[in-house]
Amino acid sequence: MSRTATKSRLTPSSHASGAGGGRRSSTLVLADPGKRGLALLLVTGVILTIFAGRLFDIQGIRGEALATAALDQRLRTTDLPATRGSILDSAGQPLAVTVEARNLTADQTLITDTAAVAAQLAPLLGADADVLATRLTGTKRFMYIAKGLTPQTWDRIAELRLPGIMSEATTRRIYPAGEVGANVVGFVGADAAGLGGIEYAFQDQLAGTSGSQTSERNPGGRVIPTSSSSTVDAIPGQDVLLTIDRDIQYVAQNSIASLVRTTGAKSGTVVVMDPRTGDLLALATAPTFDANKPALSDDADRGNRIFTDAFEPGSTSKLMTLAAVVNEKAATPSTWVEVPGGLKRGDKVFKDHTPHGTLNLTLTGVMAKSSNIGTILAAERIGKRKFANYLNKFGVGQPTGMGIPGENRGYVPPLENWSPTTFPTLAFGQGLSVNAVQAASIFATIANDGLKVQPRLVSGLIAADGTVTEPEVAPPTRVVSPEAAAQVRLMLEAVVGEGGTAQQARIPGYRVAGKTGTAQVVDPVRGGYSREVIASFIGMAPADDPQLVVAVFVNEPQYGRYGGSLAGPIFKDVMTHALRAREIPPTGQKSPVLALTYKG
Repeated sequence: MSRTATKSRLTPSSHASGAGGGRRSSTLVLADPGKRGLALLLVTGVILTIFAGRLFDIQGIRGEALATAALDQRLRTTDLPATRGSILDSAGQPLAVTVEARNLTADQTLITDTAAVAAQLAPLLGADADVLATRLTGTKRFMYIAKGLTPQTWDRIAELRLPGIMSEATTRRIYPAGEVGANVVGFVGADAAGLGGIEYAFQDQLAGTSGSQTSERNPGGRVIPTSSSSTVDAIPGQDVLLTIDRDIQYVAQNSIASLVRTTGAKSGTVVVMDPRTGDLLALATAPTFDANKPALSDDADRGNRIFTDAFEPGSTSKLMTLAAVVNEKAATPSTWVEVPGGLKRGDKVFKDHTPHGTLNLTLTGVMAKSSNIGTILAAERIGKRKFANYLNKFGVGQPTGMGIPGENRGYVPPLENWSPTTFPTLAFGQGLSVNAVQAASIFATIANDGLKVQPRLVSGLIAADGTVTEPEVAPPTRVVSPEAAAQVRLMLEAVVGEGGTAQQARIPGYRVAGKTGTAQVVDPVRGGYSREVIASFIGMAPADDPQLVVAVFVNEPQYGRYGGSLAGPIFKDVMTHALRAREIPPTGQKSPVLALTYKG
């Protein structure tokens, strides 16, 4: 039984013949070639069917998605930064320019030996290899390792052919003039966006519009040469052409910096202006900073005090008062003014800076001697309403119109809030405030025959194709008549003449007109005035055909006190250089001598 059972298991087929007593036989079949081929065909068919189904799934059903995923793994999109526009002086000389640079990037997933890669990069980047290895470890597909590398440094890194280490094109901002004009030009941050000055004020125009480039890269991060790529071109930023004359700016900045050091002053500023066009040729302030290294300076030194700081003008404000009086024909330069030793208005007795008895001055003498009392008496000839109107026309308490961020517009108290002492106080320059450009603009109006022109710092925006767009400026406005302006200029000439307060501002060969100021500084903590002052001198030349105005302000000097002795010599130095630089000859005429006093 056991053998028969075994045979039945091994025999795939058996045959029995006859019914009843016929013979019975059994045969062992090892294999049938035809059936074996059929089985193989069936198995192969099943496998091919599975493959076909899988292929159909990959190519037919999920083909597009998988192809997209594979392409996404190879595609890299990099920004193409727009070239930031340059900032140029009036002659087209660069004050801020952009140079080529590279940002070093990494794909952490492609770096297998971070320690080895870090060891090779560290000496080229000046970095610690261990810290760098830690930064390179991870799963980020994109990260910055260093920014703003020079092209030469990137070339040395590229020669190492390190997997996962790449770069992108970028730029770096440099300031060829360093400290010269730094407060005007400003500076940029790590992201190349403007953080101060013109860099900030004209960020949109300078920045341009970035582009992009998309390309396929191999696992080592290299661009596949035969692959397709797409590029959106960047649009370069516009150049900003300033009215600043770099040479005049340099002289003004050195002069005021020297004065601040020798007097122990808190700060100092100089404004140089063309009164006919409103062009600001120099805006110097000290202390200042190096725009290439802004982080090494104090916050206060990186701003532009010329626009952000407002102060009481003091006696330089008497120009507005006496110009209004002359324009209203309430007095002439030779009108007699009896000036007592004291003048009571409201509950206050006003005095001059030097005690005196009764003085018999002309209106010119009031200007030349800088008499507070004489100015009050002259102002009362036109009344407070007309006086307030002239302050408004000269631009006090109003923005300059240049759109400088952070500009302090100054202050004049509303007429309805004036007390009995407000009018006389305002008349000689206290109780109101201006910034340095506003103060210079007031004198520029008189220099320009009574026509007020909006100050201008930017003369044009230059596109990549060379197209120049000039910023809009407000139309000139008439403040006083040409005749009144001419008379006031003669009075201002007396200030630098014999018996005036600014003889140190004289320039040999040129007629000079101007006014000194020694304004008390408001104490923000205790109220009232501190013992500190702002010494100033603002003048014009040639006085009979004014083409330049120079304003000098010294904030809280510790050695010296008066505008004539401190600011006057700086005015002389800067104005002398500016006259020569712009080839402005003397007029050849002598100043007329106006009487300062009369016999009572």
